[in-house]
Amino acid sequence: MKYRAGIDIGGTFTDLVLMGEDGSLHAEKLLTTPDDFGRGIAEGLATSLATIGAAPDDIEVIVHGTTVATNAILEAKGARTGLITTAGFRDVLELRRLRIPEMYTLNWTKPLPLVPRRLRREATEKTGPRGEVRIPLDEATVIAACERLTREDVAAVAIAYLHSYANPVHEKRSAEIVRDMMGPDIFITCSSDILPEIREYERTSTTVINAYLGPILTAYFSSLRRHLESIGVSAPVQVMKSDGGVMSIGAAADRPAYLVESGPAAGVIGAARLGADSNNITLDMGGTTAKASMVEGGRISRTGDYEVGAGINLSSKLVMGGGYALKLPVIDISEIGAGGGSIVSLDRGGLLKVGPQSAGALPGPVCYGGGGEDPTFTDSVLTLGFLNPGHLVGGSLELDADAARDALQKKIAGPLGHTLQDTAWGVYQVACGTMVRAVKAVSTYRGRDPRDFSLFAFGGNGPVVAAEIANLLDMTRVIIPPTPGVFSAYGLLLSDVEHEISRAWLNRLTAVSPQDMETAYDKLEADITALMTSEGYAAGEYTLTRLADLRYAGQAHELTVDCASREGFPDFPALISAFGAEHERTYGHQAEAEAVECVTLRLIARVTEDRPERQIAPARAAIKEPIPRMVYFGPDHGEVETPVIDRPALAHPRNGPMIVEEYDSTCVVPPGWQAELDATGNIVLTRENDK
Repeated sequence: MKYRAGIDIGGTFTDLVLMGEDGSLHAEKLLTTPDDFGRGIAEGLATSLATIGAAPDDIEVIVHGTTVATNAILEAKGARTGLITTAGFRDVLELRRLRIPEMYTLNWTKPLPLVPRRLRREATEKTGPRGEVRIPLDEATVIAACERLTREDVAAVAIAYLHSYANPVHEKRSAEIVRDMMGPDIFITCSSDILPEIREYERTSTTVINAYLGPILTAYFSSLRRHLESIGVSAPVQVMKSDGGVMSIGAAADRPAYLVESGPAAGVIGAARLGADSNNITLDMGGTTAKASMVEGGRISRTGDYEVGAGINLSSKLVMGGGYALKLPVIDISEIGAGGGSIVSLDRGGLLKVGPQSAGALPGPVCYGGGGEDPTFTDSVLTLGFLNPGHLVGGSLELDADAARDALQKKIAGPLGHTLQDTAWGVYQVACGTMVRAVKAVSTYRGRDPRDFSLFAFGGNGPVVAAEIANLLDMTRVIIPPTPGVFSAYGLLLSDVEHEISRAWLNRLTAVSPQDMETAYDKLEADITALMTSEGYAAGEYTLTRLADLRYAGQAHELTVDCASREGFPDFPALISAFGAEHERTYGHQAEAEAVECVTLRLIARVTEDRPERQIAPARAAIKEPIPRMVYFGPDHGEVETPVIDRPALAHPRNGPMIVEEYDSTCVVPPGWQAELDATGNIVLTRENDK
């Protein structure tokens, strides 16, 4: 039997799912190997193949989600990168936008540019916004920039000229000069290739991010391929993009900026495909971070404005300014430093903090016995009784509960003067409160009421906190899918090959005709056809979707809507109506008297494959014996003897409190909640007073 492999690398665990042709699933959860991610993947895959009795040749394709890109940015460990830009625009990366993420924080400082000033060089040239050449390219200035960057030993060069989206000739010629002078191994990114759209800061920042990541991802993919070959696996590797599509490993090496939210995107795809409800807010809490996104009407929420870095990664224009701008298609995900490995500490004022620092896989939480000394979120919920000390990851990872309690008592409870249980509950509440920020970033900040949605929770720790977060947001329904702890890895297997390209097209709709827009789309179709051909797909094997970024004349930002057609041309009245409806839904009003202008045209090519229906039966054993244990549910309920069950025991509704233990996760059903299985094997939690 042939298998598809989904592999998701997290900060603490690496999740692996094999899906057979018959829909059968085999899940494996392993500690991440931060010294060499590829080694951990190969070892886990070899273990899984041996467990199910399959051969390496039985692997048909590998779909991979990775945090290598985002970690390289967050940890400032990308390649040494130079920037060549139009004379006078050397400091765009530092000038940024007049936004700060914390309005009343007087000591906030913006992050250092990924390219220091000495590595930012100027070229004499200028192109106008309609593509007219105002100052010809002075090649001598490009040569001088190359000489300086060569002495600085840069591994990558970003080229971002003013208005190159309208005319890329100067950038293309400069890239040729860089290649000739700096050699074939230099990684080059032109802004006209990665982001041919308006806004010089966002375009420059995105170009720099792509160059900054290029050598890192190229080396990583080469290492991954070597490790896979060492165990006899030669299957093609596809990589999850930030927008939820996948692309070949070769395309990913050229466009690594598309992978910044590679890992978190997969879980959202899975939720959209398998969600019991059409309106879901996803919550993915792993070992290092918690991520939230929104699925509305069964449709994933995407954005073209994103920031990476600054404590919380998100796209809300209301709170942007703290990270590095990434103007590429991204599933609208907010990500915050709150996970199972988040370190618990006291600040200088004696206030309790959870994260954003993480113990990661090494040394990990204190209870893992890997040398960790600082208490973590996992140590705290273990102290509360939420976790089985002898049964994490199907019993393969035994937890040292005494060590966890000792660390929490010594470093937190003692200095605070609180009992151990109350301290652990306080950690739980602080962490849940932090994650509420992530949920609000994709709902309340978008004009959506979380109470109108179900909370779709997964990740190793998502089911642990889901009901409490729902309580804090007054949500009444929680959904826990099968295999929640490896759900992102499974979501990888549900993703389609997808590519999106865009072009600036700044025109008021009253000043152009539908035929003008059709001509512009025709040019995009020619470009995306060439891209899909290079990926090995013929014209009939993929579908095309047209999108347009629109705004009212005078606005600073756009909204993306579908571009409907009528009689073979874009339907302007339908386009304006769709924009007005989205504007009212997002901002609460329309301005029907204002002119609408188009800023950017987008085209998505998607290859949709038929996949087997997953088997509902769990692939791994859950618990050996359903032994009740004492669990602390806060001062309102105290310590309660709580039944411990497995998922099949919820075939009929049961009232909390209870603990549902599985191979890959633990679901906490607190007092006041009821749980049962739906027809597809999801655990559905509802508040008893809302039934």
